[in-house]
Amino acid sequence: MKILVLGSGAREHAIVTSLLSEEVAHDIVVAPGNAGIAQDVRVETSLDPLDGVAVTEYAIENDIELVVVGPEAPLVAGVADPLRTRGIPVFGPGKVAAQLEGSKTFAKRIMEAAGVPTGRAVRATTIVEAEEALDAFGAPYVIKADGLAAGKGVLVTGDREAAVAHSIQYLRQGSVLIEEFLDGQEVSLFLVSDGHTVLPLAPAQDFKRLLDGDEGPNTGGMGAYSPLPWLPETFVDEVIDTVALPTVRQLAKEQTPFIGLLYCGLIITRHGIRVIEFNARFGDPETQVVLPRLVTPLSELLFGAATGALAGVARPEFAMDVAVTVVLASEGYPEAPLTGRPIRGLDAAAAVPEVTIAHAATAVDAATGDLIATGGRVLSVVARGTTFGEARNLAYDAIRQIDLQGSQYRTDIAARVAD
Repeated sequence: MKILVLGSGAREHAIVTSLLSEEVAHDIVVAPGNAGIAQDVRVETSLDPLDGVAVTEYAIENDIELVVVGPEAPLVAGVADPLRTRGIPVFGPGKVAAQLEGSKTFAKRIMEAAGVPTGRAVRATTIVEAEEALDAFGAPYVIKADGLAAGKGVLVTGDREAAVAHSIQYLRQGSVLIEEFLDGQEVSLFLVSDGHTVLPLAPAQDFKRLLDGDEGPNTGGMGAYSPLPWLPETFVDEVIDTVALPTVRQLAKEQTPFIGLLYCGLIITRHGIRVIEFNARFGDPETQVVLPRLVTPLSELLFGAATGALAGVARPEFAMDVAVTVVLASEGYPEAPLTGRPIRGLDAAAAVPEVTIAHAATAVDAATGDLIATGGRVLSVVARGTTFGEARNLAYDAIRQIDLQGSQYRTDIAARVAD
């Protein structure tokens, strides 16, 4: 199959790696890609994934059979719509359905209409409204930017002054949601949807805070692991019945079917499962630990969803092993990452058994030929093992081989399940 993947991060690199592992060979091109992806497949650095018209023209001219939209920004911009209009199978929701991620207010409305369990929230458009909501809910305070914020728009804090400052920062860009604090274990569950049917992938848990012990600021994600041995056996079925299917059916009812990857960010409270957030695409870094364990060919799931053909398809199968990923980030991330620094030691890291490296923000310096860091989260080091202890040891053995000045990573990813 001739497949175009849009995006430039570790999520897209993981998707490409999974597609390349299939028995049937695919012709894959990624736009714009990164230095690591370019080592594996062809990249189109000049094709803008936010330009739906240009992407559609490229797909037609190059006989693309499936377009996979990786990041949230192109989805919220509506890149899938012109592709779908021209009859090109695309894995990713249209502009309106993508508002499940693009607007937390939209997501809350859909959840309310569908009867999906979630926390109480108040939308604020002024600081007065925000402060009233903060005081009504009390500490710990939960403030979320209503729109996209690259994983950095959420603040959970017991400090009211910090909560007010965060509200002011994002009120400059739009509205914010003040939510009740929900306490419990968090779970990420991906579900492939063709607009009517949903198929679950393996649950994962990610680590949002920058520092060990879940300290420091929120990030896009500093690591993840899968599976979750502590989950109840009925968990996935309950999420399908109470969260995923009601959401997909509500969007279909509103004539905006959700076709693509429904990311359910969940928390298990003492009152049951609650939705923290929806995303409209594969999560990063959870994708890096879910897809390596996938036995069912990924291309079949993506194409089946894009063509409305998931009804009657068996649930995806996963290997019995475990996967752990640790994210290497630049100095200064997440507030002000320092970029342009050379990265060394990748060959030694990749030589560690059962380890793969997904590039997130890398490029080749045209002047020196060095591989350099171009963003905050630079690499995801992924390891598989028969136990979490084994996978953790391999991942950390590999990441210690990598030299990036000032780089940072958490040392406690999956530590709890490895004990």
